[in-house]
Parts: sequence; C-alpha cells; structure tokens
Amino acid sequence: MFRRKLTALDYHNPGTFDCTDETQFRNCIVWLEDQKIRHYKIEERGNLRNIPSSDWPQAFHTYLQDLNCPFGGEQKPEAVDWLLGLAVRYEYGDNVDKYKNCEPLAASSNSDKAVDPLLNLDSNSPDFKAGVTALVNILKIQRHDDYLVMLKAIRILIQDRLSPEAITKASNNREGAPVALDKHVLGFDTGDAILNEAAQILRLLHIEELRELQTKINEAIVAVQAIIADPRTDYRLGKVGR
Repeated sequence: MFRRKLTALDYHNPGTFDCTDETQFRNCIVWLEDQKIRHYKIEERGNLRNIPSSDWPQAFHTYLQDLNCPFGGEQKPEAVDWLLGLAVRYEYGDNVDKYKNCEPLAASSNSDKAVDPLLNLDSNSPDFKAGVTALVNILKIQRHDDYLVMLKAIRILIQDRLSPEAITKASNNREGAPVALDKHVLGFDTGDAILNEAAQILRLLHIEELRELQTKINEAIVAVQAIIADPRTDYRLGKVGR
C-alpha cells in the first residue's frame, strides 16, 4: 500500500510493511521521525521511541497534532500516508540538486497523444483507496462503500467549488444588503416564531431565484428579437402551421 513512498525513502522493508501490525506501525513512525521528518529534538523523542509503552498511542496523537496532521491517531492508513508524503517532501528539500538532475523516464512512442490517467486506474488498489479516503477526509465529504462514487463526488466538488472559474465567480460575488424580516409579511403563521422566520427567509430566497430566472428569460427574448428583427433574416425559410 505504501511501497512506492517507502522505497523512495530507502525504508528497510518497503515490500512487507503492514500498517495493521502494531509493532511494524510504531517502528515505522519512529523511523520516519528519526531519519526523515526530525520535527522533535533528539531528547524530545523519548515518548515516541518507547514503543512497548501503553502511553504510546497518546504520544503518537500528540505527535500528529504537533505536525498539524489532518488525521488522528485512530486513522492509521491515512496518517501513515500523510507522514510518508511529508517525509518525501523533506527528503526532496534536503537533496534538491540530487533529484533536480534526475533524467525523466523514457517517453513512449505515443507520447504525442494525450493519455487519460484514469484509463489504467485500479479501483481495488490499496493505494487508490487510501488516496481517495484521504481526500474525502480533507474535503469533508460523506463516505461511501464504493470508492469510485467517492472519487466522482470529489471531482464534482472540485469542479464546482475549487476550480479557477468557481473561485473567480465566488470572489466576484457581492454581499447583498441586509433585509429586515419584520417588514415582510409571511401570509401565514406556523405557530412558532423561529419557523416563521425560516419561512420568510426561504420565501425571500425563492423570490430572488425567480428574479434571476426572469432576467434570463428577458435576455433570451431580447436575443430572439434581435434575430427576428435582423433585416438579413430570410423570412421565407420560416413556416407557419403544417
């Protein structure tokens, strides 16, 4: 599941590492801190290095908090993947010249053709599942049993909320003027003041949507009229009735 990142970091057994094995898991965390991340001073790593201790989970939880990790200690696969990514980033930062001069992989004969990265995607791969789960947690998306469904939800959210167009549109939106609800008559009474206010807000929002719809309708009418009134239009091409 984490073989590629562990291999890049020169971990001693990247192919057999098992995140569900508590001993292997703790040893890997200690190794990452000692060799790659080095967030704590050497004298501050005692609690983390005390692998057999019953207090180790709390030390690990504190360690994640100190690193501002978005995952908790109970989310082992996600936390390990995040720590490995952090370690890879630090490793690159410490050896920029070494990796900057690496030659790229040989391009295929069809390099001139655009390749869809999702064509060879294995939805049953542990790496794929861990990556999707991490994104779902970061974006606060509801989990689903089907990882492809979660990936589709991630794509929709990014397109709607995080794309350059969406960000530009959101930044251009101006805040509306405050509205005094007591000046608008609801027309009915629910018997609850809070529900009455909620109903007033929903009605005002609905009115605003209707205004936007009317504006679009007016724009469509103007566009059609511009075509009909164009003297270059050949009216003989039109037919009335059958």
